[in-house]
Amino acid sequence: MSIRVSALIGAALVLIAQQALAEKKYGPGVSDSEIKVGQTIAYSGPASAYGVLGKTEAAYFKWLNDAKGGINGRKITFISRDDGYSPPKAVENVRSLVEGDEVALIFGVLGTPLNMAIRPYLNKQGVPQLFPAAGSSALNDPEHFHWTMGWQPNLHDEAKFYARSLLAHNPHPKIGILYQNDDFGKDLIAGLKDGLGPDADKMIVSAQSFQPTDPTIDSQMVILQNAGTDALFLFTYAKQAAQAIGKMWDLKWKPETFLHLGAASIGATFKPAGLEKSVGIMTAGFIKDATDPRWANDPDIVAWRAWMKENMPGTDTNDSLTVAGYAVAQTLEQVLRQCGDDLTRENIMKQAANLKNFRLGLLLPGSLINTSPTDYRVVTYVVLQKFNGTSWDEVK
Repeated sequence: MSIRVSALIGAALVLIAQQALAEKKYGPGVSDSEIKVGQTIAYSGPASAYGVLGKTEAAYFKWLNDAKGGINGRKITFISRDDGYSPPKAVENVRSLVEGDEVALIFGVLGTPLNMAIRPYLNKQGVPQLFPAAGSSALNDPEHFHWTMGWQPNLHDEAKFYARSLLAHNPHPKIGILYQNDDFGKDLIAGLKDGLGPDADKMIVSAQSFQPTDPTIDSQMVILQNAGTDALFLFTYAKQAAQAIGKMWDLKWKPETFLHLGAASIGATFKPAGLEKSVGIMTAGFIKDATDPRWANDPDIVAWRAWMKENMPGTDTNDSLTVAGYAVAQTLEQVLRQCGDDLTRENIMKQAANLKNFRLGLLLPGSLINTSPTDYRVVTYVVLQKFNGTSWDEVK
């Protein structure tokens, strides 16, 4: 009798355990039918060219809902608001998204200064700040900011990569730097100096700053030329990069030029500057360029083009930001799929920190995403590439 009772009790305990495992766990912004995702981004203001990121991500989530029924049966409600590239406005938007709309997470916010402004609030509230369109190494600091994870190659490593590439063939360069006077620009300068080594300050002959709202950077470019710069680093976003390229052309000045990867867009930077004027510009490539003939028949680019034609007709497919927006949205999709029915904010961060050999087809071959609770870096693989007037050539 006691054996039978014990067996029944054991079976009941197993059943209870199975039910507990199968139980759905939801945090704010999640239900049986919905996952709310919030974003603040520059649809206006000095960085408005990057608003196409938000538009692409919105189109992707809409397609995901319509074509695939969302993620694990739940539709994505994507709430994206304009901050005009203003940190105070970004903070205001994020507070409204978290406290008013009760989103599950904040996604794809543009710009280092804006992400740094919202980071303290989101970490205090325990809200995931996932995959910002910013490369500051400070956005990958899981020890101190558990709830914040970047996506693109980080700025410090990017600039170190440029320094090594330059020194490999020019051990005594005369370096000029045009940089945005905020955490974004300063992080790149720190990485560059780290890569140049102990003689960095001797090599840098001039460093000229600007504010994002400055109407022009012409005077800074003249100073950099007059300093004898033969290696120029443009630590800028698209607007100032286009202005700098145009001014170099006017000055008949052609230093070896390295451009921050976030501004290395044919559509957003080189076309406004002039394709002919942009020949020879170098950057750290990490994602396939849809204009490059070598990817013309690539299955992932072909699929992306078909998707763009159907879901974003009329959008300039030469703009690499559309490729980036598509890829980063796919990354969030993977994280949420891995969550299954446990969509607490804690598990969303846990899954973001447990991406294993995840391959995004639009990243360059050889790029695999591997994250861990102690290493939040997402995209780490880069190659040096040079613009040839129509597309990019890899620099061997």
